[in-house]
Amino acid sequence: MTAQLSPARRRAVLAVVALALMMVVSAVSGLNVALPDLARSTGASQTQLTWIVDAYTVVFAGLLLSAGALGDRYGRKGILIAGLVIFGAAAAWAFTIDDPAMLIAARMLMGAGAAAVMPTTLSVITTSFPPEERGRAVGVWVGVAGGGAVIGLFGSGILLEFFAWNSFFALNVTLAVLALIGTVALIPTSREARPGRLDVPGALLSLLGVASLVFAIIEGADRGWTSAATIGAGAVALVTLVGFVLRELRTPAPLLDVRLFRLRGFSAGSLSVTAQFFAAFGFFFVVLQYLQFVVGRSPLEAALTLLPLPFVLLPSARIAPRLAERFGPNRVAAAGLTSIAAGLAVISLLGVQLDPVTFYVGLVLFGVGMGLAGTTGTTAITASLPRSKQGVASAMNDLSREFGSALGIAVLGSLLTTTYRDSLAPALAGLPAPVVQGARSSVAFAAEAVDRFGPAGERLAAAARQAYVDGVSAAVLTGAAVLVAAAVFVLFRAPKAADRYVTAPDEHEPAATEPAERSRTRTETPAETPAETPARTRF
Repeated sequence: MTAQLSPARRRAVLAVVALALMMVVSAVSGLNVALPDLARSTGASQTQLTWIVDAYTVVFAGLLLSAGALGDRYGRKGILIAGLVIFGAAAAWAFTIDDPAMLIAARMLMGAGAAAVMPTTLSVITTSFPPEERGRAVGVWVGVAGGGAVIGLFGSGILLEFFAWNSFFALNVTLAVLALIGTVALIPTSREARPGRLDVPGALLSLLGVASLVFAIIEGADRGWTSAATIGAGAVALVTLVGFVLRELRTPAPLLDVRLFRLRGFSAGSLSVTAQFFAAFGFFFVVLQYLQFVVGRSPLEAALTLLPLPFVLLPSARIAPRLAERFGPNRVAAAGLTSIAAGLAVISLLGVQLDPVTFYVGLVLFGVGMGLAGTTGTTAITASLPRSKQGVASAMNDLSREFGSALGIAVLGSLLTTTYRDSLAPALAGLPAPVVQGARSSVAFAAEAVDRFGPAGERLAAAARQAYVDGVSAAVLTGAAVLVAAAVFVLFRAPKAADRYVTAPDEHEPAATEPAERSRTRTETPAETPAETPARTRF
């Protein structure tokens, strides 16, 4: 039921949820800019840096589906307040500490808060705005969801020009406090009159499965791929993720009805979005460190180096629907994924000295591909289901995005670490054990060796920069390979014509089930937003 609010109150509500959403989205991209300063100040190893970024995304992805259900059951305003308090308190804690292990714990708590905030913001919109205004309001939400990452990138870069790395967390606290004040004062109270059952076992299995999978990938680079911890975590991931699928097939109220993957558009779009964010967030993680550790740019200069990206991405996203109508969604989506892969392949050619032509050719190909693949991927998911099930489509779109991000940071970050250590090994022969350990754990230590060890330090620093470049190259080439494989799948799996996205309802509706899917988050272009997005959807 839509709350009866005045136009001025509705605008204020939209501003508050947009602020909360920006806080959540910028919490990943902004931290990437701060990583080099963080590593130098805290002594964090490369593996710990990966965890500091990915702990947030792992918990976020694992709790995303269940958080919306909690809002439906216990009240959206209350869950939003709880999420903002958890996020802000965790960020305040992170601001005061300089121990990498504690920072990882703080980021996990921030991820839990973010999972409560993001889906609830959209539910607040769908229950606060009348149908004739809902499309425009969701369009603003979509724009903030897309632009928040860029704002976080440059906002952190500006802060770090004048303050220490932990100023990033001060920004998080400020946004959380402002959003909390606005929520308490302006957000109306709403909940579902008859909420469906909460799939607690499914939520626990999904969180444990994602977390153990990422643990195996990240720690495998540090402990060894055949270590007991790595193999054990991999086994737990396999068992729990299979258990999640079986649970969702059998329960009458699944968090995610996995039978929907039989739909061509749904499965192709989900894989496409996952692959895009796998590559994109893995790329941002490694390239922003490359620009600072190797090239020597400041945080703001590193952020500004990526400035052309949105100016390339947005126009290609706008023309993607017309291209899909003319050439077929499958071809345009595959072309977009291939373009991202080509951009990463070009960037893999970079050396210790930044070649602007190589970098920007790669960045343009990357941006064009993200625009083409992003629009068609989201459209494939949302258009594969009827209007009454857009909450399901929204949930899958965001789950694909967050899962891809977590996996990309883990995989490409681990490849960066492994390749860096392997390439650096010959330069460490004959050096004292503490120096070897410090240089292997972090390029930041090796970069400071010039001041500590004179000419020997200069040689070590040069070898470390080259080893880091080798690691970046291995990481982005792996991302390119994943994208090419995804492009082949999408080319043959996705619908070949836009009018074939949606089949008749009785051709794809899961038989005789009633999963209690709520409207979660939605990340699509405004043009694709339905005029009315339901607050809760049932099959």
